[in-house]
Amino acid sequence: MGGVCSRKRDQQVVEDGMRRGVSGRYGKSGSSKWLLTSFSRPMVVHQPGLAICPSLMELCIDKICEDINQYSSFTMLPKDISQQIFNKLVLSHLLTDVFLQKFRDCALEDVWLGEYPGVQDSWMDVISTQGTSLLSVDLSGSDVTDIGLGLLKECSSLQALTFNHCENISEIGLKHISGLTNLTSLSFKKSAAITAEGMCAFSSLINLEKLDLERCTGIHGGFVHIKGLSKLESLNIRCCKCITDLDLKAISGLNNLKELQISNSNITDFGLSYLRGLHKLVMLNLEGCNVTAGCLDSISALVALAFLNLGRCGLTDDGCDKFSGLESLKVLNLAFNNITDACLVHLKGLTNLESLNLDSCKIGDEGLANLTGLSLLKSLELSDTEVGSSGLRHLSGLTHLETLNLSFTLVTDSGLKKLSGLTALKSLNLDARQITDAGLSALTSLTGLVHLDLFGARISDTGTNYLRCFKNLQSLEICGGGLTDAGVKNIKDLPSLTLLNLSQNCNLTNKSLELISGLNALVSLNVSNSNITNDGLPYLKPLKNLRSLSLESCKVTAAEIKKLQSTALPNLVSFRPE
Repeated sequence: MGGVCSRKRDQQVVEDGMRRGVSGRYGKSGSSKWLLTSFSRPMVVHQPGLAICPSLMELCIDKICEDINQYSSFTMLPKDISQQIFNKLVLSHLLTDVFLQKFRDCALEDVWLGEYPGVQDSWMDVISTQGTSLLSVDLSGSDVTDIGLGLLKECSSLQALTFNHCENISEIGLKHISGLTNLTSLSFKKSAAITAEGMCAFSSLINLEKLDLERCTGIHGGFVHIKGLSKLESLNIRCCKCITDLDLKAISGLNNLKELQISNSNITDFGLSYLRGLHKLVMLNLEGCNVTAGCLDSISALVALAFLNLGRCGLTDDGCDKFSGLESLKVLNLAFNNITDACLVHLKGLTNLESLNLDSCKIGDEGLANLTGLSLLKSLELSDTEVGSSGLRHLSGLTHLETLNLSFTLVTDSGLKKLSGLTALKSLNLDARQITDAGLSALTSLTGLVHLDLFGARISDTGTNYLRCFKNLQSLEICGGGLTDAGVKNIKDLPSLTLLNLSQNCNLTNKSLELISGLNALVSLNVSNSNITNDGLPYLKPLKNLRSLSLESCKVTAAEIKKLQSTALPNLVSFRPE
C-alpha cells in the first residue's frame, strides 16, 4: 500500500511495546549501565544559547581518568567515588585489564561490562575482590569461563547477575552460582549452558524474582527445578522452540508470577490451560505461538491480566467472542493475524484498553466503529490495514490518543481533516504515498506532535511551511523525493529535533547541511541519496551531539567523515559510508 519510497518496519518478533520486567538497577551509588548505551561518551545535549556547566565532582572524575596512569590504586577513596571513576572509564571505553587492577578491593557495588571488549577470567580476579559490597554484575558477551564465574562465589550479596550469550560457560559453571541465595535477578540469554540438567543450579535461589532464559534451546524439561522459587515474578523464555505444554505444567504452581514471556515457542491451547491458576499474572506474551482463539478460555481466568500479546498467532475471527471477557486488559496486540472487522465487535467492551495493535490485520473502515467507546485509548496501530479516509471519522472522539500509525493504509489527504481534533497526539505515522502537502495542512492544530513520520509521503517544499506549527518535534522523516534546499529552510527552525531523515531527496545540496547546522540537539541525521559532497561536511561541526550520520550514495568519502569525527564530532559512532 505504500509507494516505492515507503518501507515497512516488520520485525519478526515485535515485543518492545510490551511492558518490560523488573528494573535491573541495584547499586546504591547510582552507577551507570554500560549496556544502556553503545556510545563512547555520556551525552550532554547542547541547547541553543545554553551552556551546561559540569559539576565539581564531574570535573574531578574527568581529571582522574585523564591522569589514570599516575595512580596505582583507588582503594583509599570512598567507594562511591571509585564507582564513578570506574563507570567513567567504562563509558569512555578506556578501561583495560591494567587499569582494572587499580580497582582491586574498592568495594564497588555495580560492575556493568556487558558487551565490553576483552573481558575474560583474569578480570574476574579483580571483580571478585569487591566481596560483599558487590550487588550487580553484567558480563554479557564476555570470554569468561566456568573458572571465572566460580570466583563470584564469595560475593554473597549479589542481587543481579547477567551472563547473556556467554559461550564459554557450561553446566559446571552454573553450579558455582547455586550458593548466591541473595540473587533476585538472573539472566542467561542465548546460553548453551542452560539445559534441563543445568537448571538444577537455580533450585536454591529462593529469593529470585526475575529469570531470563530467552533463546536458550535446551531447557525443555528443566522447569521442575524452579517449581520452588515462590518469589519469582518475571519469567522470560521467549524464542525457546524447545518449550512444550508440559513445561507450562511445571511452572503452573508459581503463584507469584506477574510477567510471563513465552513467545515463539511450541505451546498450544492445551498448555495454556495449566496457567489458569496464576491469578497475579499481569503480562502474558504469546506472540508467534501455535495457539488459537480457543486459548482465550484459559486466559479469561487470569483476572489480573492487563497486557496480552497474541501477535502472529494466525488467529481468525473464529472464537474471538471470548475477547469480550478480558475487561481488565490495558494493552492488546493482535498484529499480523487473519482477523477482520467481525473480531473488533468483541472488543467494544474492553473500555480499559490504552493500547491496541492491529498492524496488518484485515481491518476496514466499518470495523473502526467498534472502537469509538474505547475512550482511554492512547496508542492505536493500524499500519498496513484496509482503513481509508471514511474510517477516520470513528477515531475523532478518541481524544486521549497519543500515538497513531496510519502507514500503508488507504487514508488520503481529505481524511486527515478528521484527525484535527486529536490534539493529544504526540506520534503520527503517515508513511503512505498518497499523502501530500494538502494532508499536512489539515494537521496544523496538532501542535503537541513530537514524532512525525512522512517517509514515503509526497511532501514538497511548499508542504514544509506547515512544519512551523510543530515546534516540539523531536523526530521527522520526509523521504518522498520532493524536497530541495528551499524546503529545508523551514526545518531549520525546529530546535528540538534529535532525529532527522531526509534521505531519497536527490535535489538536496550542501546548502541543506548549512541550514541544519544550527540544530544542535540532533543525534541522528540521514541525508543519503542526495547531492551532498565532502565540501558540505564542515557545516556539521556544530552538531556535537551527533551519534549517527548516513550519507550513502552521496559524493562523500568515509575518510572525510572520519576526519570530521576525530576533529569535531566526538560522539559520532555510526556513519555511512564507512
